[in-house]
Amino acid sequence: MSLQNPVFIPGPTNIPDAIRKACDMPTLDHRSAAFARLFRPAVDGVRRILKMAEGEVILLPSTGTGGWEAAISNTLSPGDTVLAARFGMFSQRWIDLCQRHGLTVQVIEAPWGEGAPLAAIEAALRADGGRTIRAVLATHNETATGVKSDIAGLRRALDAADHPALLFVDGVSSIASMPFEMSGWGVDIAIAGSQKGFMLPAGLAILGVSPKALAAMDTAMLPRAFFDFRDMLRSTAAGGYPYTPAAGLIAGLARSVEMLEDEGLAQVYARHARIAGGVRQAVAAWGMRPCAVTPDLYSDTVTAVVVPEGCNGTDLVKLAADTYGMAFGVGLGEVAGKVFRIGHLGMLTEPMMLSGLATAEMCMADLGWPVRLGSGVAAAQAFYRKGPQAAKAAA
Repeated sequence: MSLQNPVFIPGPTNIPDAIRKACDMPTLDHRSAAFARLFRPAVDGVRRILKMAEGEVILLPSTGTGGWEAAISNTLSPGDTVLAARFGMFSQRWIDLCQRHGLTVQVIEAPWGEGAPLAAIEAALRADGGRTIRAVLATHNETATGVKSDIAGLRRALDAADHPALLFVDGVSSIASMPFEMSGWGVDIAIAGSQKGFMLPAGLAILGVSPKALAAMDTAMLPRAFFDFRDMLRSTAAGGYPYTPAAGLIAGLARSVEMLEDEGLAQVYARHARIAGGVRQAVAAWGMRPCAVTPDLYSDTVTAVVVPEGCNGTDLVKLAADTYGMAFGVGLGEVAGKVFRIGHLGMLTEPMMLSGLATAEMCMADLGWPVRLGSGVAAAQAFYRKGPQAAKAAA
């Protein structure tokens, strides 16, 4: 793998030099006022990115998976019931994590390539006469299939069923790259990771926690220690941390927020939509299709490309890495071998994306796939030449 080439996996993403430099800092006494001055801009910035009107931001030295665990362990008790749809690898992993913690998971099955089944979720909530479902788990952007789900619609389903369940959202591969409205959508815990839209190295779980979720801590009986929100909130209120923090990553997070806001969140989202639109134009020119079954489900951060019959997506990913030093994502779970994934989030531009599309085409030609060299690149170029209007067309 060449470190000179950009990566086109759904995370970790390319790291801007400014963020890399911000993370490169001398050792800091994390019990000093200097750490508090470092920490506060990062927390306040995340609050703005998540569009939080109230609640608390919590930064844990972990990854998105740790964020999932922290969300349930701070709000639920052994035997509690949670409702979750399974429609991809990452929704499945969150379900598995809950089951390992002794929770009862009511699973709604949906085909891979579709999003969260809102009607089925609403029906399950209406059928829960005893209000035993304590939380609904939702994966906003399923990176295994390149599918986004309608979180605002999910909140409407909860409200229509008049159900008090908490709403937990995995936004690891969507937050800071695609529109996200924590307060507007009534999300109780939003989970992000440092290595995706925030363009940092892996190592931080970033959570927004609503007042309703904070209140649930008072009765939650699942064990937690390292991930205990109460310890974190007590320490950070006093300007400290309950244990040794990832100070360099927190400094980088503050710089990341600066960069996102300097560009403007609306422009960040439009750039991702525009780059994703060009990728989808290329996929169509190759005679292929995204795994997402309808355009309203297309993710703006990753496209899972369904490969032709008789081809194996993993072969393309391996060839790209071994021959051209470029990284794409393999198919996972039920779509292993059936797709390869193109990540298009974080620090990325249209010219960078064209290099990835060109390399994917070379790999297809090398493997003897039925693709004409240059077809996808030309289709993406035509789309990108439309400039900002391309984002509107892709919406």
